[in-house]
Amino acid sequence: MKKFLFSVVVVAALSGCAANQSKVSKDAQITQNWTADQLYSEARNELNSGNYTRATKLYELLRARQPEGRYIEQSLLDTAYAQYKNEEPEKALIALARFKQNYPASRDMDYALYLKGLVLFAEEQSFLRKLASQDWADRDPASNRKAYYAFEELVKKYPTSKYAADATKRMAQLVDALGGHEITIARYYAKRGAYAAANNRAQRVIENFQNTRFVEESLAIMIYTYKKMNKPELAEDVRQILQHNFPNSPYLQKDWVADDMPWWRYWK
Repeated sequence: MKKFLFSVVVVAALSGCAANQSKVSKDAQITQNWTADQLYSEARNELNSGNYTRATKLYELLRARQPEGRYIEQSLLDTAYAQYKNEEPEKALIALARFKQNYPASRDMDYALYLKGLVLFAEEQSFLRKLASQDWADRDPASNRKAYYAFEELVKKYPTSKYAADATKRMAQLVDALGGHEITIARYYAKRGAYAAANNRAQRVIENFQNTRFVEESLAIMIYTYKKMNKPELAEDVRQILQHNFPNSPYLQKDWVADDMPWWRYWK
């Protein structure tokens, strides 16, 4: 009986060892005797080859084995980039937050801010594609604003950065998208007879997005909604503004009419 119990214990112990070994990743086993140089080089090769999942795993192994060292700072940025390319924005943003917290004086901070903006920019585009057919009227394009602020911080703090020019271009795109979001909500309300709400949204475009292509239509929506609200004097005041700024506007000849242009088209 005792021999049987001993055998059971041995089998259980061996099974436990086998289970523990199975939990160790293949990459961890393969690289267990590698130096930090070797591990970082392999991770970088995988990143450059587009094997983002394996690159991320190798960077994680590197940081686990070497909490400090010359590769750790760069590995966080590389990990964030791999996760961005692998369409894992939440993970990428976490890696970038760790980088900013741990290395606030890094010479690569301009790139970190640029990458953060790219992650948020791509996240919002993905969000728009997924939700293009759903109700959008009450949605707030928060990622747009966060991306804009990341690019803005880059441009202000590092105006000579090689990423500043592209960041500035993307900021303009984001402002245009935000203006498009506002005017599409104005259209939505106007089409459904919520004239006061539509008028307020149109005013927001004029106040906050003066350099976008939506000002002319915003003025036309204001004229339309003031007429619907039986405020002809205000409608005429806005019509004069429209005429002064857009003398060839078609809305001077014909009242604005709501259409069904999808809100996500403003990204194209």
